[in-house]
Amino acid sequence: MGENGGTGRGGMEELAHPRPGRDPGQRATEGDGAPVAPASVDAHAAGTGREAVAPEAEGARLQEVLKARRAKLEFWRRRGVDPFGRRYDVTHHARDVLEGFPQLEGQAVRVAGRLMALRRHGRAAFADLQDVTGRIQLLARVGPLPEEDYRAFLELDRGDWVGAEGTVIRTRRGEISVEVTDFVLLGKSLYPLPEKWHGLQNVDLRYRQRYVDLIVNPRVLETFKIRAQVIREIRNFLDRRGFYEVETPVLHLIYGGAAARPFVTHHNALDLDLYLRIALELHLKRLIVGGMERVYEIGRVFRNEGISTRHNPEFTMLELYQAFSDYEGMMELTEQLVSHVARAVHGTTVVRYQGQEIDFAPPWRRLSFAEALETMAGVRLDDVLTDEGAQRVARERALELTKAPTPAAVLDELVDVYVQPRLIQPTFLYDYPVVLSPLARRIPDRPHLAYRFEALVAGMEIANAFSELNDPDDQRRRFEEQLAARARGDDEAHQMDEDYIHALEIGLPATGGLGIGIDRLVMLLTDSPSIRDVILFPLMRPRD
Repeated sequence: MGENGGTGRGGMEELAHPRPGRDPGQRATEGDGAPVAPASVDAHAAGTGREAVAPEAEGARLQEVLKARRAKLEFWRRRGVDPFGRRYDVTHHARDVLEGFPQLEGQAVRVAGRLMALRRHGRAAFADLQDVTGRIQLLARVGPLPEEDYRAFLELDRGDWVGAEGTVIRTRRGEISVEVTDFVLLGKSLYPLPEKWHGLQNVDLRYRQRYVDLIVNPRVLETFKIRAQVIREIRNFLDRRGFYEVETPVLHLIYGGAAARPFVTHHNALDLDLYLRIALELHLKRLIVGGMERVYEIGRVFRNEGISTRHNPEFTMLELYQAFSDYEGMMELTEQLVSHVARAVHGTTVVRYQGQEIDFAPPWRRLSFAEALETMAGVRLDDVLTDEGAQRVARERALELTKAPTPAAVLDELVDVYVQPRLIQPTFLYDYPVVLSPLARRIPDRPHLAYRFEALVAGMEIANAFSELNDPDDQRRRFEEQLAARARGDDEAHQMDEDYIHALEIGLPATGGLGIGIDRLVMLLTDSPSIRDVILFPLMRPRD
């Protein structure tokens, strides 16, 4: 496939007809048609990049194309055709025809999709029809089609939705095709697609107009097919291991489960301010209290924070909880789950991400938080656990903090700056300080540490897991410490959640919990440099 999902014949210009019903003449073509004449108005209107065109002239050309396409509406209506289509029963997709040619040759099929190229050659016309599986060539000519229908076929535009019935053949040049015996306009395109030699390359426009991006950049469509496969494989993996998929509230009276600022909304009928959830954790652990033992949820979470290549204000999380397990059990589960997904998607645990080869095969490297801090940042953990020590380290390292230099803030920044970028192969960074882990269980002989790990790959966090804190008294103290941090100006600290503490008083067994960022995992598996590349509709600032 070429860059724009072609059939290997290269880019082809559209047949354009400024006045419906006029003989279009010969147009440039490749493959089964011969190149004989200039490119279409539509191609010029989108900007070919092959000649400098003044904006005024470009705008005039676009207006000419828009006017011509509007005129086509009346052309089709005069023929008694609804230009916005009707139901069409498809029997085969493009891939079915191409891969099943030995069995389908000479058989009648019905295909449907978007017309991506149309070119005339003598008394025949060739078109590329694109559906969700790829492209198939259509051959239209007088004979199989009545002459009047053939001439109507020539009035189609690049971008139109078309249903075509015909016979599967191989042309004299060896191209597997559908020779059209009947066709239906299923949806008129009134605005030209970007010029196909270059596709839609403006990154900002690609995110804003994802519907166009998916049409003209087939690699983008493939990315989101892989994303769907990743989520499907995660579900299959967990379902086979006895996990129940559940749904928990998006609107919270008290937000918690992560250190983040929430989005605030208001419920009119109850006259309540509510928060969009920043994590799935606390409701899922209530279900373990209720006896469900193994639960998971794949859902959107919302954090009112900055935007970067790795952060979007709304993103997708997998969170799961397993009774009678711990963070070591979650390490094993993470290795098995991610390697399974990589193998299902690519047939191997080895992937390339931004020029680096990454192997997800277990076992992953294990590195303690204290060791990483000392060897990579040159800082002893104990030196940062007091307010005075944290302030001193922040000054010495000239850390650019966005909040007060508390131990939690300084440790977090040290990991971000010195540790995380150096961990390329999958690594479990484990035994986190309690000040960074208000919901994780303490290590009894090292009470300043908690049974927590983060999984880091290619310099970014993809997973976070705990041996869950199930002591209600300790949890209350942690919440109180978080409240004190809020009083000192940390607006990402946890709120007090009395109902959750009551759930712990009812009794939470020893439990392992795991969260995986679906978007970042998909980034790794699709070699996507930005989280916006794997979210269909990322949040964008409105245009002026």
